[in-house]
Amino acid sequence: MRVFLAAVAALMLLVAVGGGELAAQPAAATTDYHQRVLANGLTVLSAPDQDTATVTVQVWYRVGSKDDPQGRSGFAHLFEHMMFKASRNLPDGMLDQLTEDVGGTNNAQTWNDFTDYYAVVPANHLERILFAEADRMASLVIDEATFNAERNVVKEEYRERILADPYGALFGLYMSQESFRGHPYGRPSIGSIVDLDAATLDEVRRFHATFYRPDNAVLVIAGRFDPAQLDALVDRYFAPIARPARPIPANDAPVPVRTAASVSTYYAPNLPFPATVLSYPAPGYGDPDRPALSVLNAILSAGGSSRLYNHLVYEQKLANSASASLQTMRLGGWFALVAVMTGGHTVAEGEAALAVEVQRLRDEPVTPAELDEAKNELIASILRNQETAVDRAFQLGYSTMMTDDPAYGDGETARLSAVTAADVQRVARKYLVDSQRVTLRYLDESSRAGQAATPPPGRAVITLSDLDATAPVVTLAPPASRLPLPPAGPVVAVPTPDVVSRTLDNGLRIVVAPSSRVPLASAWMVFDAGSSFDPADKAGLAMLVAELVTTSTTDKPAPVLAAQTEQLGAVVGAETNSDFAYVYANAPVGVFEQSLDLMTQMIRSPALGADDLALSRSQAIDGVQWARTDPGMVTHLVLKRLLYGTGRYGASTDGTAQSLARIGRDDVVAFYRAHWRPATATLIFVGDIEPDRAFALAQRNFGDWHDTQAVAAPPAVDPQPGPRVVVVDQPGAGQAAVMAGVPAVKYNDDSYYPLLVTSAILGGGTGARLNKAIRIERGLSYGAWASLASGSAGGSLSAYAQTRNDAAAEVSTLMLGEFARLAESPVPQAEIDARTEPLIGGFARSLETADGLGGTLAAMVFYGRPLSELADYAPKIRAVTPAQIQEAARRFFGQDRIDLVFYGDAKAFIEPLKARYPKLTLIPADKLDLDGKVAP
Repeated sequence: MRVFLAAVAALMLLVAVGGGELAAQPAAATTDYHQRVLANGLTVLSAPDQDTATVTVQVWYRVGSKDDPQGRSGFAHLFEHMMFKASRNLPDGMLDQLTEDVGGTNNAQTWNDFTDYYAVVPANHLERILFAEADRMASLVIDEATFNAERNVVKEEYRERILADPYGALFGLYMSQESFRGHPYGRPSIGSIVDLDAATLDEVRRFHATFYRPDNAVLVIAGRFDPAQLDALVDRYFAPIARPARPIPANDAPVPVRTAASVSTYYAPNLPFPATVLSYPAPGYGDPDRPALSVLNAILSAGGSSRLYNHLVYEQKLANSASASLQTMRLGGWFALVAVMTGGHTVAEGEAALAVEVQRLRDEPVTPAELDEAKNELIASILRNQETAVDRAFQLGYSTMMTDDPAYGDGETARLSAVTAADVQRVARKYLVDSQRVTLRYLDESSRAGQAATPPPGRAVITLSDLDATAPVVTLAPPASRLPLPPAGPVVAVPTPDVVSRTLDNGLRIVVAPSSRVPLASAWMVFDAGSSFDPADKAGLAMLVAELVTTSTTDKPAPVLAAQTEQLGAVVGAETNSDFAYVYANAPVGVFEQSLDLMTQMIRSPALGADDLALSRSQAIDGVQWARTDPGMVTHLVLKRLLYGTGRYGASTDGTAQSLARIGRDDVVAFYRAHWRPATATLIFVGDIEPDRAFALAQRNFGDWHDTQAVAAPPAVDPQPGPRVVVVDQPGAGQAAVMAGVPAVKYNDDSYYPLLVTSAILGGGTGARLNKAIRIERGLSYGAWASLASGSAGGSLSAYAQTRNDAAAEVSTLMLGEFARLAESPVPQAEIDARTEPLIGGFARSLETADGLGGTLAAMVFYGRPLSELADYAPKIRAVTPAQIQEAARRFFGQDRIDLVFYGDAKAFIEPLKARYPKLTLIPADKLDLDGKVAP
C-alpha cells in the first residue's frame, strides 16, 4: 500500500516536487552565504561548511521547458542530457569519472523555469569540478552521434515515465496541459517523441549558445572549502567566459486567466483504478498568497489526520489515495486535488467528495488545531531539508531562480508562522473557484464510452528564429591541445559518527549516534519480525502488523493518534523487509520526547483493531493490484519466486490479493505477540541528542518491558536452481522490462564484499558496464542497473533495465554478456577503483542525515555487524581484489544459473526468445499467480 501512495505522490511532483505548540518549534537556520557577481554576469553564491568532507557545485541556468521553441517541446530536457557529454577539454564520460569514480555523484533536473546541474564530490576534488563546469558552459561539444544517442535515451525515458507507468500520462502530461492552456507551462518538460524526432543538430547548438551563458546562470558552491581559495578558482575558470552581446530572449508571458470551467476525460490501458483531478489556478512562487496556500494544502492532505485522507479514505472509503498538490512556478501555478478510487467507486463520486472539501474550506475557517498542525509539519519539513550542505545549496539556487533573492528561503518559517485561519479561508475563496476549475477524469481503456479528450497544445513564446544563429561548432581538442585537468587536492578525512551502545536489564540493546547538525532527532526500533515469518498462505502479514502498530493504540483511535503525531511536526512510521521490521520517529528536538512517547505507545499498546485491519488490508490489496501494472515490480516479484520458490525470501513482503484476504485479526495479534518483543529488539537514537539523555529515555519508556517467551526461528531458505525464463505478457504495455538474477550470499558471508563490488562493476552507476552497453553505447534504455540484496540467510543479485518492447531480447543478450564477461576475464584495477569509490561515497553521504544514519545502523545491528564497521566499510571495500571478483562471478554467474524475467507486450519480442529458449514460460499478466511457484 505504501508503494502505491508513494508513487502517486511522486508522480504529482513531476514539475520537479494535542501536542507541541508552534512556539516550541526551533527556528530554521539562516543560511550563511556569500554572494558576488562576476564582470561577465555570472552570479556566485558560496556557503562554507567545515563539518563535512564533501562539497557540492551546482550551476543553475535560467532556461526551462517554458523556453522550448515552437515545435520543439522537450528541447530543454533533451539539452540537459547533452550537457553530460564532451566539452572542448573533456572527452565524453569524463564528467562521470570526475564525480562518480571518486566517490561523488552528479545529475540534473529540468523544471519549467530553469535547469539545475549538480555534483557532489570529496572536497579535495573541488577545483576539478569547477574546471569541468566552466568548460561545458563555454565550449560544449554537440555532434551528430551524441545528439542521436541522447535523443534515443530521452525517448526511452518518455516510454518509462509516461507510457509504462499507468498514471504517467495523467501526472506527467495531462495535468499541466489542461491546467496551463495557452501558456508555455502547458508544454510538459518531457516533450513528445514527435517533437524530439523533429529536432536538428544545428538547433541544439543554437539553443546552447542562446541560453547557456554566464549572465544567465547562478553558480552555487556549498560544503568544505576555503572561501578565499574558492574565489580565486572561480575567477580563474569562469571569469574568462565571455558574456555574449546578444540579449537573452524574453519569456515572461503571464498565465492566462481561466474564464470557464472544463471537464476532460482521458483513457489509459491497464489502469488499475480510475482517478479524478480537480485543478484550480494558483499564483507564482513568490506571491504573498503562496504560504497560505501551502498551509491550506497541508490541512487537506498532509498525513493521516488530513481532511482528504480522513474523509475520502478512512471514513467514506471511496478512494485508496486522496491528496492535494500545490505547484508554483515563477509566473503562476496550479492547486490540484486528486482521488484514486477504490472498491468500484466512480470518479463522479470522487469529484463530488473533493468538491465538498473545497466548499468547506471556502465556507468555514479551519480550526486552530488544524492550523497549528499544518504549520508545525511544514516548519519541521524545512528543518529536514537543511541537514546537508547539498540541501542548503539547493535552497539558495531554488530561491534565486524563483524570486531572484537567494535569502528568500530563510524567511519561509516566518511566512508560514504568520498565516492565519482567515488567510487560509481568503485564499480558498480567491483561488478555489468553481468557474475556473479544470476537471480531469482518467479511466481504463476498457471503459471508453466515447472520444477521449485531445490534450490542448501549450503556447510557445520562443521560436526557432529566436535562437542564436551564430552558434559555434565546438570539437574535442586533440589530447596535446587540451587544457590540463587540475590535480586533486589533499584528501580530506571523512568523519565517522561516534556511536555508543548499552543494554538494559531486560535485554533491550540501545545504540546512540549523536549529531548536532540540525535540531532534529530520530529513534528507530528494530524487531526480528520480517516477512520471512509470514505463513506460506498469508504473505503480507508482517507488513500489515507493522502498519497497524503505527495506526492506533488502545487509547488513541487512528485519527487521534495521527493528529497528535502531526501536531508535533513529527514523522512516525514503520517498514518491513524480509528479515526485520522497524518503527521510526523523527521530530524537532523540542518535541522529540513527546514523539518518542507516542512511538512507545504504538509499540507497546497497539490496538490492532478489526476496523483498522480491514482498511489497511483493503489498501494493501489495492497496492498489490497497482504493482501488477508496474514493469519493475512485476519482474522483481516473479524473480523472487524463481530464486526462492515458496520458501523464505520467495514471497512478496506486501503479499498478494489472495494471501492478504486470508489474514484475520487473530493472525495479526498472534504475530505481534510472537515477534514484537524486547528480546528481539534494538532501539537506536540518532541526531541532536546526547547519549545520557537517550539512555535515560530508553530506560523510562522501555525498561519495564519484559517477556519470557522463546524467540521463534525463521523458516529455512530454499534457493531454487536455475536457469528459467519467464515472460509476463501485458498487451498494450508502453515499455518492456528485463530482469536477470541469481541467488546470492547472506549479509555476513565472507563473499559479501567481493560480490558487492562485483555488482557495482556490473551495474553500480552511470559508468558501470550495463549502463555503458545498454544506455550509453546503444540508447536502448533510460538506465540499466544491478544490485545486491543480502539478508540474514541469503540474498539475490539482479540486473534490470526497461526498454522499448521490440528491444527486450537484445537487452537480455547484452545483460547476459556482461555477466559472462565478469567470469571470463579479470577486471582491471582501475575499473575496480572507479566502481568502489561510488559505494564508499554513497555510504558516507548516507551518514550525513539522521534518517540515513538510522537506517544504516538498523541494518548493521540486526545483522550482527560490529558498530566499528561504520569506519571499516571503506577499507573493506577497497581491499577487494580482481581475483576475488572473478571468483565471485564464476561462483554465481554461470549461464546455467541465471534466471530471466520479461514483462511487456510479448508479441513484439516473443519470437526471438522462443528461438533461444524453447522451454520458456509464457504467462498472460491477468493469469499471473504469485502465491506459489511461477515456473517449473
